[in-house]
Amino acid sequence: MTLCDDLLARLEGQEHAVRRLNAIAHDPPQSIVIEGGDAESRVALALYWAMRLNCESGAEPCGRCAACRQIADLAFNDLLFFDGREGLIKVESVREKRSTWGQPPNGDGYRVSIFAEAQMFMTEAANALLKSLEEPRPGNVFVLAAPQRERLLETLVSRSWVVTLAWPDVRENTPEVTEWTTALVNFWQTRRGWFERTQVRGAVDRRLAMAVVLGMQRELREALSGSCGTPLSAGMARAYGPADLRRIGLVLEQAQDALNTQVPVNPTMVLDWVATRMV
Repeated sequence: MTLCDDLLARLEGQEHAVRRLNAIAHDPPQSIVIEGGDAESRVALALYWAMRLNCESGAEPCGRCAACRQIADLAFNDLLFFDGREGLIKVESVREKRSTWGQPPNGDGYRVSIFAEAQMFMTEAANALLKSLEEPRPGNVFVLAAPQRERLLETLVSRSWVVTLAWPDVRENTPEVTEWTTALVNFWQTRRGWFERTQVRGAVDRRLAMAVVLGMQRELREALSGSCGTPLSAGMARAYGPADLRRIGLVLEQAQDALNTQVPVNPTMVLDWVATRMV
């Protein structure tokens, strides 16, 4: 197993996020936020991104070249790794790298600065990083990994491209999400009851909409795999064939993309759009 294979194994169930990063690797944004998942999967995706931008193959990471191996070992010359898992990310550690970010990378690829558990930024450190993002230097890209984007400085998120991971370690949704996903599947089958739910004033915000989309993706994985570990996924497996389940997956991916965009969207309209795609 190559180092890249090991990273992908840690990202099982997160293929959508990997595809999204591969799609923008030809013109990478200066900053991305990785939210959702767990700390391990967020770091794995961040390191995959660093490999994708620096692999000597010039394509998807080979896991065998010097750059890929060194990134996996956190020893790559153009990788800066700030580990919030070990405690607060302090302003001094950010300020001392500002001169580095003002220079081009050492190699032919990109200098990737990863902030693991970026919610551990001290306020001064977050503001210091913001100044670097306001003065972009070619060849420098940043990754902010955190459980939710809302735990980061809003101005940092507004300058970033957001990738949302599903929570693979949870096989069942919360009662709130289950109520919504069950209502959605029921609407697909009966065309009843959905809009009365979404049109209640204040019923849907971005957090809930994303939770419902990710919750449906979790149920869909159960249905597609044949595990059917929940009543809803078992019902979906009985009601829909493989082609329809794949179609549901594409709809959910498009909804996730819409909710992740930096352009403001109406989360109620996104969920209503999902509801109408399968009737």
